[in-house]
Formats: sequence, structure tokens, C-alpha cells
Amino acid sequence: MIGISFNQKEFEYDAYTLLKAFFPKEEVQMFYVQEEEVPADLEHLISIEYGEQVHIRIQWGDTLLEGQETYEQTEDRKIRKNKLKQVLYKLLSQLTGQTLPWGNLTGIRPTKIAMGLIESGMSNAQAAEYMRNTYFTSKEKTALAITIANRERELLKDIDYEKGYSLYVGIPFCPSICLYCSFSSSPLQRWKDQVDAYLDALLKELDFISEAMKDRTLDTIYIGGGTPTTLEPEQLERLLGHINARFQVYQVKEYTVEAGRPDSITREKLQAIRKFPVTRISVNPQTMNQATLELIGRRHTVEDTRHAFALARECGFDNINMDIIVGLPGEQKEDVQHTLEEIKKLDPDSLTVHSLAVKRAARLNMFKEQYEEMEFINNQEIMDMAMKYAYQCQMGPYYLYRQKNMCGNLENIGYAKVDKAGIYNILIMEEKQSILAAGAGASTKFVFQNGKRIERAENVKDVANYISRIDEMIERKRTGIDTWLK
Repeated sequence: MIGISFNQKEFEYDAYTLLKAFFPKEEVQMFYVQEEEVPADLEHLISIEYGEQVHIRIQWGDTLLEGQETYEQTEDRKIRKNKLKQVLYKLLSQLTGQTLPWGNLTGIRPTKIAMGLIESGMSNAQAAEYMRNTYFTSKEKTALAITIANRERELLKDIDYEKGYSLYVGIPFCPSICLYCSFSSSPLQRWKDQVDAYLDALLKELDFISEAMKDRTLDTIYIGGGTPTTLEPEQLERLLGHINARFQVYQVKEYTVEAGRPDSITREKLQAIRKFPVTRISVNPQTMNQATLELIGRRHTVEDTRHAFALARECGFDNINMDIIVGLPGEQKEDVQHTLEEIKKLDPDSLTVHSLAVKRAARLNMFKEQYEEMEFINNQEIMDMAMKYAYQCQMGPYYLYRQKNMCGNLENIGYAKVDKAGIYNILIMEEKQSILAAGAGASTKFVFQNGKRIERAENVKDVANYISRIDEMIERKRTGIDTWLK
């Protein structure tokens, strides 16, 4: 076990996540020296002391490393945090002989930093130099962040952040729960008799949003989950028809329905969706290797994916996204290459390449002893291979984000053909615009003061609680809108 001791409470989480980036498999415990005694028998201890300077001392077995940086309490909080992470990163890099592709960045939005620097007036070269000097990002990742930030700016140039908003609608049901999943999802079979009651509550929440936001422009709609296509065709028509009646759907720049699981897609459901001005759908295989699908609990076949994709094309969908995950248990580079070859044959309009991130709620983490002998492989070579295949499919990178506990300490990247990028994906990651979210587990973001402040209103995750407490969920939004958006 590795211990971290602090003499005061500041930036503990940043220190913890940076340490875990270097030692992802090690248990880490934090201590506050004024409140508790640090165990004397700890083999590895990192001491962080804040005063006129930040002083970090690493006792690693018989190795002792120390570093410090002027750290005045009157300095801007962001500057203080950067100085702490710079010192800690240098020491950990010296200790391990490693560097990290994203340097000391522990947040999930590196392109948000790049975009902010460019919007402040920096040239691309100046922004890149700042990122490398401040965060120690590699040349390759810095260039990627700058490239994507510029493409995002172009894609968002016609959106009025202040007067507009986006709408997220959550359907928290899935055919089965995948091994790695940590989303607010429930197996459909358990809730099948409650789906219509869930829709009743959901439509009530949507009614409130449409009325409360009627003076603002709706820019994008995203129906996600879970798996929205677990709904029956008539339920899909009920939901989409209600959105059609209550919102100005024909003016939106993008309208996505995440079909997701191939085993939830039928011709009848796709035809139901086609009755409405939906512009974009997702058909997400995650892998095109059958043995992995069975291991992770997807309960569909590779052929199901091919069939669902072909059905979507037959039904007239001309903007289809596909998601894959790199780092799934037991998969090697050759397995990922096979998946990419199969995706290339299908020729989707966009592709999101996720690096596996095992979160606390995922069954893969809860029962990790069952899978501890399996390898979870992702590296820069595999991500470079994925980028190569995306380019072969005439796709370029358009958005990027990172997650905690991400395999290989890498990133998720969205690639898209010209005019096929997912605008909602950029908006939610760059936090430029308020997103009103309806449904169990949905999280509303109120973005205001020109993007400088963000507040949230969370819906309960449990389906039964959401149904019974829908009026409370609406009041949470009402309070947020009245407080932050008026």
C-alpha cells in the first residue's frame, strides 16, 4: 500500500489521481497529519506539505526523493494546483523512469484546456508550448489536443451558447448489463412492466423542460441510456412523437438516438425512428470478436451487429456511429485489428474508440478476482492503429475525453467523416452550453457566466424512485433554471 500524508486539505484528489496514473494497481490511502497518525510501517509514503512553498517528500523503500516549489497561499488556486502537480509528476517520473502521454493532466477534458488557450488569443504554437511546459504533455498528445480543439471550434461556430441549450433524454434499460458498465442501466426484463410508467414520468419531465426553456434555442437532442431501442416500436413512437410535439425539433442541428446494442434493433424500431427528424444513430458493437462479446455479457453475435448496421442503412440512415472499446479482457492487438477490419467493411460515418475504464460500479471491478489473470491491454501502438484505420475510412478526430482508471492512461477519441461529427458529444465534453437532462440517472448541467461556472441538478438513478419522485426531479430543475439561467 502507498500512503499520502497532507498537512492540510487541498488538492488531495489531484495528488491521488496522479499517483494512481503511475501505479494503477496499487492501493492508495490518504492521511491528514493533524487529524490522524500515519502508520510507521508503511513501506511507501508520500508527504505533501503546504506553506510558503509546496514541499513533497517521497520515501519509497530505501529511496528518498524530495522536491519543492514556491507556493504562496495568495496565488491563484489554479496556479497552486499546477505547481503541486508539476513537482509530484517530476518526482514520480524520476522514481519510475516513466513519463505519461498526457503528463500531469488528471482531468477528463484536455481539449478544453487547448480550446481555452486558443480562445484567449494564443496561436496554435503558443498553446502547444504552454501545454508542454505546464502539464508535460507529450508532443503527440499536445498536437492531437490542438488539432481537435480547432476542429471543435469550427463545428461549434454557429451555436449561441448563452441563448441556446441541448436536451438529453435517458432510457435506463438494456437487454443485459455489460461486464464493464457503470452507467445508470437496468436489465429490461426486471422493469418490463414499468416501462410505460417510466415513460409517463419522463414525458412529464420533458413537458416541464419544454415550457421552462421555450425562450431559448434548442440546438441538439440526444436520446441515450442504457439502450433506447429496448423500447418497443410503439413506445419509441410515443416518446419521439411527444418530443416532436413539445420541442422545435426541425430547427435542431443534430438529433441522435443511440440504438446501441445490436440485439435491441429491429426493422420495426428503425422504421419508427425514421418517422421523426432523427439525423444520427449509433450501432455499437464494442468488439467484433465473438469470444469477447460472450465474456463481457453482450449476449449478441458479431453477425447481429452486421445485420443491425445493414438494416439501418436499408431504412435510410446516412449518419451512423459505431463505438468500440480497446482494452477489453483478454484482447490483444490482433483482436483489435480484427475489429477494425470488420468496422472498415461496414463503413460507418463516425467511430468512437474508447479505452476501457473500469469504474467502481462496474461488475468487472466488483468481481475483479475472477478476471485478475486476464490481460487488459491498451497502448499507444494500438491507438495509433485505430487512428490509421479511421483515416482509411476518411474520418478525422473531432472530439476527445479521458476517464479515471483508463487502460494505458490514454483517451477516448471520436472520429468522423466530413459533416458527420457528433455536435452533442463536443458540447457535453467542452461544457460550453447548458444541457437539460431528463430520465433516471440523468445529470443536468447549467452553464453560465460565459462558461466560467457550471452547476448540476441530478436525477435519482433508481427507476422506481424516479417514477415516484418525478415532481421532486422537476423542482430540482426549476430551482436551477430560476437560480442560474434567468
